[in-house]
Amino acid sequence: MSSGDLLHKGVLPGLRNGWDGFVWMMKIIVPVSFLTEFLAWSGWLQKAEFIFRPFMEFMSLPAMAAYPLLIGATTNIYGGIAVMAVLPFTQGEMTLMALFLLIAHNMVQEGIIQGKSGINPWKATFIRLFTATLTVAALAPFLVSGEPSAAAAVVAPSEVKALPEMVFGWAWSMLDVGIKILLIILVIMTFLEIMKVKGWINDLVRFLAPVLKVMGLSREVGFVWLTGAIFGLAYGGSVIIQESRAGHLSREDIETLHLSVGINHAMVEDPALFLSLGLSPFWLWVPRIIVAILMTRLFTLWRKIAPRGNAA
Repeated sequence: MSSGDLLHKGVLPGLRNGWDGFVWMMKIIVPVSFLTEFLAWSGWLQKAEFIFRPFMEFMSLPAMAAYPLLIGATTNIYGGIAVMAVLPFTQGEMTLMALFLLIAHNMVQEGIIQGKSGINPWKATFIRLFTATLTVAALAPFLVSGEPSAAAAVVAPSEVKALPEMVFGWAWSMLDVGIKILLIILVIMTFLEIMKVKGWINDLVRFLAPVLKVMGLSREVGFVWLTGAIFGLAYGGSVIIQESRAGHLSREDIETLHLSVGINHAMVEDPALFLSLGLSPFWLWVPRIIVAILMTRLFTLWRKIAPRGNAA
């Protein structure tokens, strides 16, 4: 393939897709972040803290952390990032919230996709929420110092700043985050388009055969797993559904696939978006892979020892 073909079939489509994705994301991030900033500035946001405090305390997070988690879990990761970017969380707290959202985000849409491709959507959703909660609770001692967060004491507007000053600060913060997200997503989408044009996806599946074994997955789910792992459940959903309905995969293959990819999908784009908040790459990539392996192995073990009727 000539450099001209690569430019027109890979680089330019990747840049267009990246720009379209960025515009789509910012349509979510900008209004959600401004609404959150306004509610925090007005003092209304913290009035409902008591509802979420016990659950957040279990994960060593301030009650205010419930807002990015709820928004991200019910809508998408971009909404969660938008809230995290404007509230005064520590780096450790943001890392824990990122871990939760990387596992449990966009639960409605992705639950429907998982349901259409062969697994009970309620089961898939529960597993992701349960896994996200336990993962954050287990890693909290390594990331949170125990000192009270500034997010636990967001004060009223009269004690902070005037409305115009708040709006200017929010706009400047959004400009900074937006530029970082734009650069990240342009690079990612361009690289993915080049991979498709070059035909590297299938080669990568063959190369990753040992990785699939470590992940507790069969080679039959290799391409589907790679699609979800790279593109995510939402973007790669059509491939996942088609392959699952083709009848090439057993029920056990489908369940282990969804257990693994539900916890650990969009491995390139989603963690990279949190880099715009200054979070450590290690915590954004490594724990989720380990948790996906552990959960898949435990599920496989359970299927072997459980009565056949209950394992279905």
